[in-house]
Amino acid sequence: MYEREVVINELAQGFRSMAEGMAWFARCPEAEQRLAVRALGFFCIQARATEKDVQEAIARSGIRPTYTPAVMLTRWRLHMSALPPYDLPRAFQLLTALLAIADTRRRERYCAGGCGREWRHLARSTGAGPSAT
Repeated sequence: MYEREVVINELAQGFRSMAEGMAWFARCPEAEQRLAVRALGFFCIQARATEKDVQEAIARSGIRPTYTPAVMLTRWRLHMSALPPYDLPRAFQLLTALLAIADTRRRERYCAGGCGREWRHLARSTGAGPSAT
């Protein structure tokens, strides 16, 4: 897995705080930020995020509903990597919240008996855990 994939999944699973995630994102060059936002959109789709999750994601992220990424999400536009640079952190925060909602639901439904996917075992492989945040 790429570092961005690990960080994104650690954020979604609660192994990193959003403050840590935003600090990591701010240190990334713009090209990497765009890749992270694009990956988040794909991860949200894979985790089966729904339009019903949008309002909760906006509330959870703390992003104003009038900011471009929030407006895009209410119109179910997940591909936000073409946003201007100043909106990328907002998109990252918002899509991370959406992924956390969808991924939690998916893990509860489909991985209760265990899951072989690499990103489901981050606590074991990285030594991270919810108490590490």
